[in-house]
Amino acid sequence: MGELILLRHGETEWSLAGRHTGRTDIPLTPRGEAAAAALAPLVARCDIVAAFASPAQRAARTAELAGLADAKPDPDLWEWDYGGYEGLTTEQIQEQRPDWYLWRDGVIPGDAEHPGETVQQVGARVDRVLGRVMPLLADGDVALVAHGHVLRVLTARYLRLPPDDGRLFRLDTGTISTLGSEHDEPIILSWNVPPRP
Repeated sequence: MGELILLRHGETEWSLAGRHTGRTDIPLTPRGEAAAAALAPLVARCDIVAAFASPAQRAARTAELAGLADAKPDPDLWEWDYGGYEGLTTEQIQEQRPDWYLWRDGVIPGDAEHPGETVQQVGARVDRVLGRVMPLLADGDVALVAHGHVLRVLTARYLRLPPDDGRLFRLDTGTISTLGSEHDEPIILSWNVPPRP
């Protein structure tokens, strides 16, 4: 039985600034590209039989630099659609909504390109991803290259937890994590591992 290999894309200008980056398609910084490339030796140790990436350029470029150039785009791996909070930091949102917390309070609708999603809608998307990739694990490891919040929700769902339990799993840019099983139960094998310098 293979393992799920999760890669969060490298740093972007917005992730560095703490801005909520859902559907805005921005590139990696040079430091983000270096971190993504540094993941390649860790990825090379895995027995990858299939790879999928968010269509966002930051995820696709991370996949390419990490040695997963053949990763298929999967729209269900797009980041959480932050709606009217797209591009804002938590501090900016809290100026209007004191004590706002994404996992509890959600987002407000935005424009046509950023209508917004609930955590349950993100959970439904990652459930579809898991439904497609779990059968592939019979042949080896499957890599998923995506974003912080969507991979946190995916991890919660993999562990049979509610989508909002993704809040329990901090996930930094340019890291690799591994989900597997023990005694037929889903577990986290490694989490939020940065590339070695």
